[in-house]
Amino acid sequence: MRRGEARKMALGCSQGGRWCARAPWGRPVLRRPPAARVSEGVEAGSPSRPYAAAAAGGEELLEVCWRRHFLRGGAEPRPVAWRDYLSGCHPGFGPLGAALRGNLASQWWDSALAFREQVLAVDAPLHGPPAAGAAPAGQGLRLLPSETLREALRGGGCSREPGGPSLEELLGSAGALRESLLPGALAQYASCLELVNKRLPCGLAQVGVCFHSIPESEHHNKTPVRIGERTTSLLAWFSSPRTAGQWLDYWLRQRLQWWRKFAVGPSNFSSSDFQDEEGRRGFDLHYSFPWGTETIETLKNLGDTELLQLYPGDSSKLLVLKLHPCLAPLKVALDVGKGPTTELRQVCQGLFNELSENRISVWPGYLETVQVSLEQLYTKYDEMSVLFTVLITDSTLENGVVQLRSRDTTMKEMMHISRLKDFLIKYVTAAKNV
Repeated sequence: MRRGEARKMALGCSQGGRWCARAPWGRPVLRRPPAARVSEGVEAGSPSRPYAAAAAGGEELLEVCWRRHFLRGGAEPRPVAWRDYLSGCHPGFGPLGAALRGNLASQWWDSALAFREQVLAVDAPLHGPPAAGAAPAGQGLRLLPSETLREALRGGGCSREPGGPSLEELLGSAGALRESLLPGALAQYASCLELVNKRLPCGLAQVGVCFHSIPESEHHNKTPVRIGERTTSLLAWFSSPRTAGQWLDYWLRQRLQWWRKFAVGPSNFSSSDFQDEEGRRGFDLHYSFPWGTETIETLKNLGDTELLQLYPGDSSKLLVLKLHPCLAPLKVALDVGKGPTTELRQVCQGLFNELSENRISVWPGYLETVQVSLEQLYTKYDEMSVLFTVLITDSTLENGVVQLRSRDTTMKEMMHISRLKDFLIKYVTAAKNV
């Protein structure tokens, strides 16, 4: 995508779900509603919920989490407090805590990807070379071999080798631990935009670990620097600037509704709006825990600033892959041929929902607006390693017959739409048993 096109994008970032207590999540906003009141303490529960009215500091709840192996740390010489888990510097989760975190991540993925044809899952490394827009050498979390650092320090910040790099140069070229999922997601923006045929709105979703330095005020001993980590979720939503405010309001409602469905006391959730130093607006979502109120998610209308800073340029050509059917990320692509567009897309949408409900991954090619030849279409899907291309035409409206093309044989056959689901399920199941 060219720079000029990038300026037309409005980016909404929802990041959060830090499952070691705090979580920043995405948000969009145009108007500034009154900030909701944040309740103090927790709502009293019924006698059947003995921990609903825990002590003000949450010590009882923490003790239960240790005893029942949700959290590790109860047997430490110095008792681990909630602030350690909130900062991301703690002994880790127990078996039940790890399962709880996994369930929460699964629920988040379901909410981000379920029946959303334009949301793509992405992934990025935990560390990598310094990127455009990265923190200067003296800032951020850098990866440097200890021996290399010792040599530079012994030389007073300069290499002992003539003409060798200084400590500042070493730090500037060292790999950096990621402190946010956003740069890694934006680095894939161009290729993902091509997948959706440059059609907005669309989104990129990711869950992963991020690192951060612990503020000095949170240090509990003489250790000079401590690093915390959090599992965080991110939904970067791209839309036109004209609709960015509407999308921000939409995601605020959706995210509050999502959080409240898990809560014993939904009223303990609240939201407040804010405006950063650059004038960009957003929302913080809060929850009143036994130890106090915490921000669990952040939604923000980022505009195009980060996109212009991190956009890597033209994406490279896609690699042609013939993946095993079990590994292919997309099993079916749905597209339309000649015929009334509205009716054909309705058929595609119904088929998309039916296949998705049966856990068959589908690519919604019928949503694309740029007309290309069938050969170009087949080439594109072959490069994406799509197993089958289903073409819906006016014949489908007349007699229910669709055209099915195989990636592996390139052969085309006619099949009644009622048989398609069973055929695909049988094909994928058989591939697993090979």
